Amino acid sequence: MSDPNAQVPPDPNPGQPQPPSYATVTPLTAAEDRQWASFAHLGGILWFLPSLIIWLVFRERGRLTDVEAKEALNFQITFLIVYFAVFFLGTFLAIVTFGIGILFSFLGFALWIVNVVFSILGFTTVKNGGNYRYPISLRLIK
Repeated sequence: MSDPNAQVPPDPNPGQPQPPSYATVTPLTAAEDRQWASFAHLGGILWFLPSLIIWLVFRERGRLTDVEAKEALNFQITFLIVYFAVFFLGTFLAIVTFGIGILFSFLGFALWIVNVVFSILGFTTVKNGGNYRYPISLRLIK
């Protein structure tokens, strides 16, 4: 019980708005940590945004989510760099010679399929309790 005679310290800035008090970050349970870490990989199907959002929101709440979301995000950034390089090269070559440009558009589709396959592999591996490392990935976020 609180003491009814206890003195409340005076407000140092009367009439001024007080800053909000933020609650401490609640850590994820082991199951939630594994769930969000696996979703970070699966989000790669929708490009890099789901991995980025999961990493920014949950990186301080779960160690596994921090590690796996960074891994997924690094792969998605690498994939975007390669995809746009193929896209711009294919567009340029389509202007010069139509046949090679069409070949590059098929290559872009094949790259997207590879991204989907690796994202699903990462999802299932982490969901089942393992860690997943993409075969090719620039380590841009450490």
